[in-house]
Amino acid sequence: MLKKYNQVFFTFLILLDFFSISLAWFLAYLFRFESGFIEVTKDIPSWGQHLPLLVIILLVCGVIFNAAGLYRTKRLSSLPGEIFDLIKAMTIAILIFVFLTYFFKEYRYSRLTILYFWFLSILFIGLSRSYARGFLKSLRKKGFNLRYVLILGEEDLGQKLIQSFHGHPELGLKAIGFLSDSREKVGQIIEGVQVLGTHEDLHQVLKKGGIDQVFIALPFHHHGKIKDILASLKNELVNIKVVSDLYDFVTLRGGVEELDGLPIINIQDTPLQGWGKIAKRMLDMILSVGGLLILSPLMGLIAGFIRLTSPGPILFKQGRMGFDGKIFEMLKFRSMVVDAERETGSVWARPNDPRRTPLGKILRKTSLDELPQLFNVLKGEMSLVGPRPERPELIQKFKDNIPNYMLRHKIKAGMTGWAQVNGWRGNTSLEKRIEHDLYYIENWSLSFDLRILFMTLWRGLISKQAY
Repeated sequence: MLKKYNQVFFTFLILLDFFSISLAWFLAYLFRFESGFIEVTKDIPSWGQHLPLLVIILLVCGVIFNAAGLYRTKRLSSLPGEIFDLIKAMTIAILIFVFLTYFFKEYRYSRLTILYFWFLSILFIGLSRSYARGFLKSLRKKGFNLRYVLILGEEDLGQKLIQSFHGHPELGLKAIGFLSDSREKVGQIIEGVQVLGTHEDLHQVLKKGGIDQVFIALPFHHHGKIKDILASLKNELVNIKVVSDLYDFVTLRGGVEELDGLPIINIQDTPLQGWGKIAKRMLDMILSVGGLLILSPLMGLIAGFIRLTSPGPILFKQGRMGFDGKIFEMLKFRSMVVDAERETGSVWARPNDPRRTPLGKILRKTSLDELPQLFNVLKGEMSLVGPRPERPELIQKFKDNIPNYMLRHKIKAGMTGWAQVNGWRGNTSLEKRIEHDLYYIENWSLSFDLRILFMTLWRGLISKQAY
C-alpha cells in the first residue's frame, strides 16, 4: 500500500511539474516575442520551432529533478528548503539544456527567453508545490495519507516525539506503539500510546505489518544499543529514523551538516557567515556614513555644549567586550563628571544619579550620548544592531550566574538591539535581556535589522530606564 501511495505521489508531482514547465516555456516565448517589452531585431522564430525544445527541457528537468530528490516524500522538510533545492536543480537543468541544444543548429531560441523561462518555471513549480503541500496537509489532518510509526524508547525523547506528532497533524505521522527496554512497562499507556513490548520484540511487532517507519528515540548514552538495533533492522523494509537528544546541548544555531556522507551536528556555531555577514556589514557602512553626515551639525552642537557646561573631555571612552570576546573602546558623549566611578567602582547608572552633569541628564534620557558610536560602527568594532556591549569587569560577574551569557558575543555588539526596543535596557532584568539577545541571534536577517532600526526611532531612543 505504501509503494502504491508513493507511486501516486510521484506521478502527481511529475504531471504538475510538466504542466508548470510547459506553461513557463509558452509564456517565456510570448513575453520575449509577442509582448513588445523588448524590440525584436531579428526574425521571430515560430512557436513550432520551440515545441521540440520543450520536449528536451521536459526530459532534462525530469531526470535532474529526480536525481535531486524532488520527487521523494518529505513530510519533515520545509517549503523554503524545497524551493532552494528546486532553484539549484532548475539552474543545472537549464545549463544542460543549453549544452545539448548547442549541437542542434536548426533550433533557434533567445537567451532572454531562457532567462524568462528560468524565473517563470521556478515561480510556477514553487506555487504548485505549495498548493500541493497544502492539499496533502489538509488530507492528513482528516486522517488520510497517514504513515504509521513504531517508536523505540518511551522516555522523554520518545514522549517529545509523540507530542510533536500531535502538535503537527499535517505531517500525517501516527504512532501505533512504543517499545521499551523494560518488561515492566509493557501494556502501559504513555502520551496516549501503548507500550507494545520490549526492544527484543522488535521483529515480532514488525512482522504483524502496518508499520511504515521506525523512530529510534533512545538517549545518547545508549549509543551501543542503538548500533545493535540498527544492525538488526538491516533486512527490514521500513523507513528508519534516529532522534538524538544531542540537541538538548545545542546553545546557538544548532543544525546538521554533512561531510563526505558523515552527519555532523552543530552544537554551537557562528550565526553570521557568507553573504549574510557581507550584507550586514554593507548596511552598517552605508547607514553609519549617512548618519554621520546628516547628524554632524547636531553632534557638533552637543560637543560645544559639553565643553561649555562641564570641565573634562567631550568624548568618554570605555572598554567594552565585543565580537568573540575582543575588547574595544566604545565612544560616547560624556554625560557624567570626570572620574565618576572613582568611589563607586563599576556600577550601572541609577535613578537621579548624582554623577550626571545637567546636560548629561538630557543626553542619556534621549540616547543622544550614544551617537559617537557611529564611528565604532564605521570602524567595524560594532554594528548598528546587536546585543549592547558590556564592560569586561561586569561580565566576569554575570557569565557564571546567567546561563548562555557569553553567547551574545558570537555576533558584533550593536548601538541598538531587540532587547532595547522591547524595553530591556539599563538596570533591568539581565535574564530577559539575554533571552532577547539570543532570540535576535537565532533569528537574524537583514529585514529583522531594519525592523529594529525603525522601532528604535520611536521606541528605543527615549526610555524610562535610561538614567
